[in-house]
Amino acid sequence: MIGALEIVAYVAAAAVAVYGIVTTLRNRPPDRTHRLAVGAFEAVLVVQAVIAAVRVLGGVTLPEQSTFLIYLLVSVCVMPIALQFATAEPTRWGGTVIAVAAIGTGVAVWRLHGLWVAGA
Repeated sequence: MIGALEIVAYVAAAAVAVYGIVTTLRNRPPDRTHRLAVGAFEAVLVVQAVIAAVRVLGGVTLPEQSTFLIYLLVSVCVMPIALQFATAEPTRWGGTVIAVAAIGTGVAVWRLHGLWVAGA
């Protein structure tokens, strides 16, 4: 894993979570800016996942390799699913759905880091 990319993922997760909570408190449904924020966060996650998967499949041996790959897959899938769920029926709570997903994805990235360090 790349340390700088992890930090960007943590910051993006926090920013998306705060933005989702703020829009919920302002009583606004998710809009185009939510899609852009989630898209930017997702781009970071995809880049991280591709780099990590190439390294793992290219020879880096981890003690819990299958767990790492599952967390990698989950980290990429959560945000698009949450965005779809949040925008399917636009209510003020869509921002909260996005915020909870961003926090969960941040935790998944943190767990990925722990699994990577255990193997290094």
